[in-house]
Amino acid sequence: MTIHREGYLIILISILILSGIQIGNYFLYQWTGWLWLFILLSLGVLVMAYLIIQFFRIPKRACVYTDSDIMCPADGKIVVIEEVEETEYFKDKRIQISIFMSPMNVHANYNPISGLVKYVKYHPGLFLVAWHPKSSTDNERSTFVIEHSSGKEVLFRQIAGAVARRICYYIEAGNNVSTGEEFGFIKFGSRIDVFLPIGTKVDVKIDDVVKGKLTRLAHFE
Repeated sequence: MTIHREGYLIILISILILSGIQIGNYFLYQWTGWLWLFILLSLGVLVMAYLIIQFFRIPKRACVYTDSDIMCPADGKIVVIEEVEETEYFKDKRIQISIFMSPMNVHANYNPISGLVKYVKYHPGLFLVAWHPKSSTDNERSTFVIEHSSGKEVLFRQIAGAVARRICYYIEAGNNVSTGEEFGFIKFGSRIDVFLPIGTKVDVKIDDVVKGKLTRLAHFE
């Protein structure tokens, strides 16, 4: 396991702040003699440090797939599987699969398929809770489309949530990418929507817990 580069500065600042709190906690103990309060605050500092560091963890994973597989782009839970009208790029019916990422999940994001990046667009917006129906269209978000070697296109979208306030991505239109390569990161709770061609075979169901690079969302038939 490694720490994601997006976390270096946040972790450093957090450790400095938490260290200051712990120093203050020590002097408070020297002044009051309240051992129970010193222990309680010390535990709080350790828990906060652990939560911040674990949020930016990147586990080592091998992505095993076939050319027709559409792999999960993120860790989380499947909250939506439905046929919808995709209005930004395709402007037609697509199968939408949505993955909710809690603050406890790994937050690196991975390409669901290999191919040519046809479209990249960042949208500023609101910060509704990630499971809100309008979060897909009203929240801060970034949209990507990859064209598979078969000619089929998959759209996927990073969506900020009520806590997530920064979307990071590293691919551009015209890039050739591979399944399972990291394309971005979302800080502190979020959602990813994937839009698939009608007729794609879906391999997950609502409430499934999925893993980025490891779980097969669907496959082309």
